[in-house]
Amino acid sequence: MVPVRLTGPRLAIREYHHTDGDVDALHALFGDPEVTRHLPFAPHDRETCADQIELYLEEAMAEERDTYRLAVTRLADAPDPQDATPIGQASLTLDGHRSADLGCVLGRESWGRGYAGEITGLLCDFAFRTLELPRVEARVAVDNTASATVLAGLGFRLEGREPQDGSEGGAGSAGYRYALRLDQWPGPAGG
Repeated sequence: MVPVRLTGPRLAIREYHHTDGDVDALHALFGDPEVTRHLPFAPHDRETCADQIELYLEEAMAEERDTYRLAVTRLADAPDPQDATPIGQASLTLDGHRSADLGCVLGRESWGRGYAGEITGLLCDFAFRTLELPRVEARVAVDNTASATVLAGLGFRLEGREPQDGSEGGAGSAGYRYALRLDQWPGPAGG
């Protein structure tokens, strides 16, 4: 496994650790009904979050990795981002057609600070420049206007509306599909 480590002006994105701190942080995200209301699953208990991190680490060890579910930390929270407590999750899932689905989840205390844009920019740079993918997509629940605004601000284009996905528990509502191609990506700072 080659660990993913991405660093922006205020945030770092790293692999999860199977520690109590990372499990507690993931549970703070996925156990919060307000945070998960736009996600395709119901809030998780702590044991499920521990199992999720175990799965994330198994995915990271895959010979041909196609799933990146990563912890988001603040640089100011620890001298080494590897030691900081996660405040969110970033994800890229390769779809086998030379593109990836992008996702980002932040704890409520981190909302409204511009972190989602920074995370999305770091993930796009990773997808386009490191993984050399020509396309990144994101699905956004119809009523999640904040996420739609972040994607549009980074150059993602609305491609259409998707029907309800039938996932258990979460939003389960129709969503919009946004996409960005490599030839449209200027980079996180606009160049």
